[in-house]
Amino acid sequence: MTGSKALFLDEWTAERGIGFLRFDYTGHGQSSGKFEDGCIGDWLRDAADALTQLTGGPQILVGSSMGGWIALLLMRAMPQRVAGLIGIAAAADFTEETMWRNATLAQRRALYAQGHVAVPSDYDDGPYIITRKLIEDGRKHLVLQSPLHAPCPVRLLHGTADDAVPYETALRLIDHIEGNDVRSILLRGADHRLSNPAELALLAETLDGLLSYG
Repeated sequence: MTGSKALFLDEWTAERGIGFLRFDYTGHGQSSGKFEDGCIGDWLRDAADALTQLTGGPQILVGSSMGGWIALLLMRAMPQRVAGLIGIAAAADFTEETMWRNATLAQRRALYAQGHVAVPSDYDDGPYIITRKLIEDGRKHLVLQSPLHAPCPVRLLHGTADDAVPYETALRLIDHIEGNDVRSILLRGADHRLSNPAELALLAETLDGLLSYG
């Protein structure tokens, strides 16, 4: 919740008198717990608790990377509470599409034998831990395997130079999301972070469009 996009939106909404909630999942950022103890189901419950206990009425969800997947799951589970959704480099099904698919045979064997495996990270100084729990739980929450109903406008922002989540994921989501106003916005040459001034300006423009929707 202290990332550049979250802080940008916090300031942008405050200037306009719009309520805004940001939070860290358990085991992330400023929240307690360890990442390796959690899974998609746990983080989905975190988001559902935040939505139901800290907000009232339909909300516009903004989720970046894993948060984009969680937002899609919230939309599926609680459609009546979602007025719009913005996915920023949404890492839909990343436990299966990236972690499991890219794992070597040795890593897969270690994952099942030891319950976890360490993998180098491009975004942190040290490796990150993939657990068997994370992979197996992720399979219970996939969104790219069947149609996903969208009761609200959906916007998916994705960079074509994203080396963490390929932009084709956004195109696949378009094929799976069923709704009257679902759009994928590709940014040529942009990477996974989507945090430079022009990209943040597009995020603000996209959110402003949803706020005035209809």
